[in-house]
Amino acid sequence: MTDDSTHLLVVDAANVVGSRPDGWWRDRPGAARRLLAKLQTLASQLEAPTEIAVVLEGAAKAAVESDADPAFGDLRIVLAKGSGDDAIVDVVTAAVAEDNDRSITVVTADRGLRARVEPLGAQTTGPNWLRDQLPS
Repeated sequence: MTDDSTHLLVVDAANVVGSRPDGWWRDRPGAARRLLAKLQTLASQLEAPTEIAVVLEGAAKAAVESDADPAFGDLRIVLAKGSGDDAIVDVVTAAVAEDNDRSITVVTADRGLRARVEPLGAQTTGPNWLRDQLPS
């Protein structure tokens, strides 16, 4: 359980990875691992205490051994059983049910996903915001 002031940042990994045509489609697990490695340091760089949940779907799930892969520190890794969007909605729904006042941001450019999580109380931002926070 987290402190009431801990912000939740939910990352749509497929959307973030897919936002740049850098060859990610040739190695989806590798692209996901690179994103996870960069995300490990993000919480310490943000102004507010932040829990980071990263949703992996499809072939990208092979990037980790399990949802508790120790290689990625404090990141909360969510392995989508089906749709990544559905898993993200589930993460947001559970967080709101646990603490209706918790600040939640979902990182995605997917308009359909934004339309699903914003009514639940989450804010949204695009992949470029996240990329600007991460090391090159």
